[in-house]
Amino acid sequence: MDLIEVLPTLHMLRFPVGAAYLWRDGSDLTLIDAGLADSGADIEKVLDGPLRRIVLTHWHEDHAGAAAELAARHGAEVIAHHLEAPVIRGEVAGVPAVLEEFEVPIRAALPPLPPVPPCRVDREVADGDVLEFGGGAVVVAVPGHTDGSIAIHLPGPNVLFTGDAVSNVERTRMGVFNTDRARAAASVRRLAELGAETAVFGHGTPIASGAAQALRDAAASVGTVH
Repeated sequence: MDLIEVLPTLHMLRFPVGAAYLWRDGSDLTLIDAGLADSGADIEKVLDGPLRRIVLTHWHEDHAGAAAELAARHGAEVIAHHLEAPVIRGEVAGVPAVLEEFEVPIRAALPPLPPVPPCRVDREVADGDVLEFGGGAVVVAVPGHTDGSIAIHLPGPNVLFTGDAVSNVERTRMGVFNTDRARAAASVRRLAELGAETAVFGHGTPIASGAAQALRDAAASVGTVH
């Protein structure tokens, strides 16, 4: 795992597949996504304050993997969209992605990912809810990658956590492996309207400043999806 500073209050935890993010309010820490199931020990090494909450953008293996371990060890509140919560708890199976033709070789090239242990969800959220970090973190529903995918916008510092709705590998674009491509495209357009200065992604390089234009370009590139 690589630890990369994006802002003084924000660090990227980069894994072989995907990323998580650590936000700091004084000594209090918030983890946005939790990497793979085998990444808990690496994440623990960089926790230098109380882990207050774990926000899961969606249920996938590279985002919710270590959440159960970290939540149990640190007593952190686990937060997810109400549509993702039953999957994260292990009560129902997640809906698989509908792969586009160009996505088939991308998926085939990925290593097998360890299964996600069921994890409690303490707080189920919906679009517009506000979380107690970063000066008031607004939940933005971004369905399409999964039904209950969320992004998190911090209006004060103008930071956007896109989850997998948007990626920034080579260029900023709509994320891959979606369950509903049309809804995913609409979600990209919605995120572009926020005008974020800083954007961080489930996959790809963070944009510390000037993210708004990159997100507008991504929104324009998806066009009208039928």
